[in-house]
Amino acid sequence: MSYEIIKATCSNKNELWEDPEFPAETNSIFYFQRPAFHFVWKRPMEIFPKPSFISSEKGVSFDIVSGKLGDKWLVSCVSMLYLAKGLFQKVVPVDQQFDTDYSGIFRFNIWWCGQWREVLVDDKLPTINGRLVFLQSMQTPQVWPALLEKAYAKLHGSYEALKYGNLLDGLAHLTGGITESLSDVNDVSTLEEILKGSSLVTAVYLPEARCPSKPALQPEMNYRIYRVEKVHGVDGPHHLVLINRPLKSGSTKILHLVDSTVWKGIPSYERERLLSDTRGMWMLFKDFKQVFTQLEIVHFDAETARLESSLTEKEAWHVEMYQGSWRRGVTAGGCRNNGSFLSDFFHMNPQIQLILMESATVIVALNQHSIMEPKVIGFSIYKIPTYLTEPASQSFFKGIKSTINSQYTNSRQVSHRCELEAGTYIVVPTTYVPREEAEFSLRVFSNGLLDMMVLDYEPQMTKPIWNCPLPGLETTGFVQYEPLFLQLADEHKTIDVYALQELLEACLPNDYIKSCATLDTCRQIVLSIDQNCTGRLSLAQFRDFIFSLRDWQTVFRTHTKEKMGVLRVERLRDALHEVGFVVPEQILALLVLRYMRKDGMLRFGDFVSAVMHLHRAFRLFYSNDETSYKGKMKLDLSEWLKYTFMC
Repeated sequence: MSYEIIKATCSNKNELWEDPEFPAETNSIFYFQRPAFHFVWKRPMEIFPKPSFISSEKGVSFDIVSGKLGDKWLVSCVSMLYLAKGLFQKVVPVDQQFDTDYSGIFRFNIWWCGQWREVLVDDKLPTINGRLVFLQSMQTPQVWPALLEKAYAKLHGSYEALKYGNLLDGLAHLTGGITESLSDVNDVSTLEEILKGSSLVTAVYLPEARCPSKPALQPEMNYRIYRVEKVHGVDGPHHLVLINRPLKSGSTKILHLVDSTVWKGIPSYERERLLSDTRGMWMLFKDFKQVFTQLEIVHFDAETARLESSLTEKEAWHVEMYQGSWRRGVTAGGCRNNGSFLSDFFHMNPQIQLILMESATVIVALNQHSIMEPKVIGFSIYKIPTYLTEPASQSFFKGIKSTINSQYTNSRQVSHRCELEAGTYIVVPTTYVPREEAEFSLRVFSNGLLDMMVLDYEPQMTKPIWNCPLPGLETTGFVQYEPLFLQLADEHKTIDVYALQELLEACLPNDYIKSCATLDTCRQIVLSIDQNCTGRLSLAQFRDFIFSLRDWQTVFRTHTKEKMGVLRVERLRDALHEVGFVVPEQILALLVLRYMRKDGMLRFGDFVSAVMHLHRAFRLFYSNDETSYKGKMKLDLSEWLKYTFMC
């Protein structure tokens, strides 16, 4: 149910909402560890005399601490969100309060699995001795930090899961952007270039023995970088960087961290110009690069950037996005460098074609949607000489080297920044291990014009699948079938499904081929051959089937490379192509779902059923395809039901 419906229902019943999906139980806090102390779940009204969702007092400091989870990375993420007011109001809707409309339900918007998701939570919070134990505001009774953490924990399955989170994932989830980390940015021009884009640029302060400490900076916390300015002092030019993080409780605002001698050497009009920007404090770039050794950046699409006033005048990224999945036997081909024979199936992975109209900086970000058991993921980029209309083949990848390879890690996101020339490229996102299944999002940001398309096959039947014997050869290799056929046939010399099963059981030479003699496969055979819906086959139709069966057996054997008598599901598409069918990803996925065995293999009977199923689908379409509709057909409900059951 939606937020409005739940709120209205609770209001009418005069009761407070309790979230059935994330109940106030110990398992919602710790799913693996079991702490010695006891948690008591309480609503804010039971914790504070006058709780507020967001404090309405002016000048309230940022007094948020992590509590017993120790998830400082989340505090740092929230602080960066807090500075970006437009984004903050997107994630934390401010029209929520403990007023007459209070029903114990609160909502947040979090970027999750490739889209903004509204997360609903009740306001029961874990406490010990009547005090909040996790993310909280130290000086004020505002509870948005605790409730935002609860919403985030709900998506992860428990509070405990947040212990293993990280800043980059948190920034992505709380802003909707893609993140990247850059180390040792020693060139001021690089920082200036990064700040031109619609990106939230931050740096974390990690005190080290090799550099002088900065008591004014808060350790292990991120600072937002707003701008770089060049000024001329008495001792020459200087580059200054404007940085900030929310002012913590008891702190005094600092205007700059520049050595007093250097600061006084800057002309007064320049100092006034710098200090007119009240968003933070200034420090020399040469000091900045000593204490901030790593940048953590969030890049936004145009729609998200419009939410934050400080980004609206920045250069917009050109963004394309694809949401897909790795499915066993369909698109889970694994990394080509995993060292197993399954690396032969690398070409099965999703292939996304990029066309750059000009040389550009490109950032590719791959996000997996696995939460509890993340896979090791990554991607490769290939520059190709010409535009493709269907996926590149196995032989293509064996003859080409990748242009870019990302790192492979079990992080939620893997991103890579690269400089690419104008041209056509293929991005291949993969799990490291073949056959691992997961959903993913792939986003590509470019500062140049960009076009993207997913490569897939157009469905087609390339040749007739029936091998009718030449005149005079009708009885060759068929003599053992005809007497039993006539014995089982009715007065019209036709047989039904059950007689067909008995006939195949009696006449097929071995168990390998007799896997065709199941009742389900026999039904598929009759439905495919019988066009009049009589449910019966004539002797001539049965003869054509037997001759065709020999051809399909040859194809099946050709592709059963690892183990005689069974077909690895990854080879199904190629085997079907040899029979005469080209199928797109979605159709292949349905065939795999229907015919793959638990061991990831198909028996010969499964393969024959798949061939029959496809033949029937193509025949039904082509028999009803009206040329005026150019590859489309019109059906009324009765016809739709008829063809559905025939397939």
